[in-house]
Amino acid sequence: MAFTGFTLNDWQHYHQQHPQDPLATLLSLLTELPEEDSAWLYLATPAQLRAQVEPLLAVWQKDPQSLPLFGVPFAVKDNIDVAGWPTTAACPAFTHEATADAVAVARLKAAGAVVMGKTNLDQFATGLVGTRSPFGAVKNTFNPAYVSGGSSSGSASVTARGLVCFALGTDTAGSGRVPAGFNNIVGLKPTKGWLSATGVLPACRLNDTISVFALTVEDAFQIATCAGGLDADDAYSRSNPALAPAALPAAPRFAIPSHPTFFEDRQAQTAWEKALTVLESGGATLHPIDFSVFHQLAEQLYAGPWVAERTAAIGDMLARPEEMDPVVHTIIASGNGYSAVDAYKAEYLRAELSRQIQQTLSHFDALVVPTSPTIHTLEEMKQEPVRYNSQFGTYTNFTNLADLAALALPAPFREDGLPAGITLIAPAWHDRALATFGQRWQASLALSPGATGRPFTASGELPASAYHVRVAVVGAHLTGMPLNHQLTRRNAVLVEETQTAACYRLYALANTQPPKPGLAKDSSGAAITVELWDIPLARFGEFVAEIPAPLGIGTLELIDGRLVKGFICEPAVLAEARDITDFGGWRNWLARKETPHV
Repeated sequence: MAFTGFTLNDWQHYHQQHPQDPLATLLSLLTELPEEDSAWLYLATPAQLRAQVEPLLAVWQKDPQSLPLFGVPFAVKDNIDVAGWPTTAACPAFTHEATADAVAVARLKAAGAVVMGKTNLDQFATGLVGTRSPFGAVKNTFNPAYVSGGSSSGSASVTARGLVCFALGTDTAGSGRVPAGFNNIVGLKPTKGWLSATGVLPACRLNDTISVFALTVEDAFQIATCAGGLDADDAYSRSNPALAPAALPAAPRFAIPSHPTFFEDRQAQTAWEKALTVLESGGATLHPIDFSVFHQLAEQLYAGPWVAERTAAIGDMLARPEEMDPVVHTIIASGNGYSAVDAYKAEYLRAELSRQIQQTLSHFDALVVPTSPTIHTLEEMKQEPVRYNSQFGTYTNFTNLADLAALALPAPFREDGLPAGITLIAPAWHDRALATFGQRWQASLALSPGATGRPFTASGELPASAYHVRVAVVGAHLTGMPLNHQLTRRNAVLVEETQTAACYRLYALANTQPPKPGLAKDSSGAAITVELWDIPLARFGEFVAEIPAPLGIGTLELIDGRLVKGFICEPAVLAEARDITDFGGWRNWLARKETPHV
């Protein structure tokens, strides 16, 4: 296929170079998609492609920036609605035609993306294997004897093969991460409530989220940003509180399981140890922790009353066992065995375990785990469909119950040539912070993405954050200076050292403790060294409130033309201050042997 493995950047550049051909391009792509492919349950018709593309053409040709995803093909797991298309949840008896797009799909379409088809899944999203579908098992993209992982098996497969740029899945117990790990792609499991669940058939409504599969971290996060946002019609949708850091530190502190289990899979264990070596060589410090509370919470998802959420979700279908996958029916029917008292007790336990997990993770920048502790063949899954499925969820099942964000990443391969991923996990709304590390991780490994065979190419920066304020600091708030803690205790993250435009003068202010400089705009000024910090939007007001007169926050121009918030000084006090512009920055001034006071 001519477009195999195209990233967002690739598609954007292609359409810019062929502005008259976007519909013809996608129609050509459609004809190249294999007809006999268990990953697909439904492919768009030419008319359905035309109906998506033609209304957007005039808008895009007039203002390409208004449609950042224009002409980018994607796939949708078949428990997520696409208007006018069938939704099956991999159960033929459940099939119905969707009357409206799921909100996340509608937002992606509004940004210009084009749905190419619906993908296979473990029936009713119940499984981590990719084999529990009457439409056939989805095979691993590296070795067809092995499972693809599920339940979002089809979405992971078509992304790994580069048939589409990205795909939507869902993730309750790990369905957006395990298939990513088994197919060498990125799986972003967003914070619950970031992406609307309107138009998604729930598996466990309290613990579901739409997930994103992509070949690069940048693409996955860009897609989630376009698809996400508050939905007033979704009772469990929520707004980003703008409290989380914008990035992980350059040398992060990672928690890891102290005694990880791999169920006697030596190749999985060796791949994990290789990943740890790469993490440490990249500057991370690894801190083994007791993982028993994580395991205890993970067990609750299927071994207790939480399974009754699945029972509630499929309703009357449960009374038709002959029309369901027998393993799926057995699992979901077990929810009828629990009482309301059992459910409340389970929620109390979940809250207690989640609190312990949150307290444990508060000492670290993130938790790193194997995405799955092992992998099995299709034949092995037939022998032990429940036990082996449970093994796959060892490091995923607890995540949504504890309200955590997660990012599954490609990692060093097993010796048998199968992928073996790692997953970063952090508190809710740390999605962007995890993505910043994920970018560095992918770039350091430079693995060919998915099963495309293409060389890895970084796609660029993450989209600008609406939940952080970039602040230029020039004096006592610089790294290592006395007031830097006012930034770090508010989860501010250092971005870079740079300079202002050459139109500022720097002064050493009189009678300030600790010593502080003042920055003032002046036509005869010079470029002054500053540090840029990203501070969470919700903490910015607190930070500003601590700034004493004569200093304040205004807008500074940087040497490259960017405008950022930064420290300014009241002109009235400059007459008593010492002009230190010639030193080029506060550190240079302090490095002199004489006191910085006037």
